[in-house]
Amino acid sequence: MKYSFHPEAEKELVEAVDYFEEIERGLGYDFALEVYLAVERTTAFPKAWPILEGNIRRCLVSRFPYGILYSEEKESIFIVAVMHLHRDPEYWSDRL
Repeated sequence: MKYSFHPEAEKELVEAVDYFEEIERGLGYDFALEVYLAVERTTAFPKAWPILEGNIRRCLVSRFPYGILYSEEKESIFIVAVMHLHRDPEYWSDRL
């Protein structure tokens, strides 16, 4: 199954990778890898994670306090946010 990112979700991913890379060389890469593994889990098992609101589900990212918020479309996954779990939980809702 294919996937795509909302432009703001893609921006969140890039900013988080940069942030973790500044903390420690290679940590940004590790974060990106964990995010993409979470994305792969969502494409393989789109209904496996709990619904947060409407048709938006959240898959947790391993090792990092982040979640992938996504909706299942006809033949793809649409990633709405790469959300830090300690951030305002509703900040992404205007992206729908």
